[in-house]
Amino acid sequence: MHLIGRYISPYVRRVGVSLNLLGLPYELVVKSVVDDFDELRATANPLGRVPVLVLDDGEQLVESGAILDHLDELVGPERALIPAAGAPRRAVLQVTALATGACDKAVSAYYERTRRPPEFTYLPWVERCRTQITGALRSLEQRAARGDWLVGGGLTQADVSAVVAHDFIAIVEPEVLTASPCPALAALSARLNGLEAFARTAPDV
Repeated sequence: MHLIGRYISPYVRRVGVSLNLLGLPYELVVKSVVDDFDELRATANPLGRVPVLVLDDGEQLVESGAILDHLDELVGPERALIPAAGAPRRAVLQVTALATGACDKAVSAYYERTRRPPEFTYLPWVERCRTQITGALRSLEQRAARGDWLVGGGLTQADVSAVVAHDFIAIVEPEVLTASPCPALAALSARLNGLEAFARTAPDV
């Protein structure tokens, strides 16, 4: 399999980490949504977005949530990172939604600050996004403070997505974590980044 994108993208990184954790071999094909936008639209994803996972038979899957669903199906319910049903599944999906939602807002704030001419930057929008990021991180922090894992008794997609979100926000919106520290989430990040599955996907800043 080939994973198209860059690990600086939290959406690409959570797929890469998941592939590593599940023992599914792949090669990273480095493409940027900025520098390679037209190529991505023409050859991989009409939206020009990453990640794209190219399966061994050439089929292309887009959007990280859909890709992760396929990976869990591939390895079966006993190894899947998202539980198959019931309250555990709902809990993991809720935490994952908060993590990816925080990433969405971090991207929005970052683009507002860096892609517009300074005279057109709308700072109230940046602050609104940061407020939303802070709310999501506080919820993740509360879960992280309860024990070793965010949901249940082992590593799930909730932990993967939360750590990836924390690390991404620390890079693109560090002011949020400075203003509202998340020590338990930071400790979870440090612990999981010590695993090879995470270390191999360190963001390429």
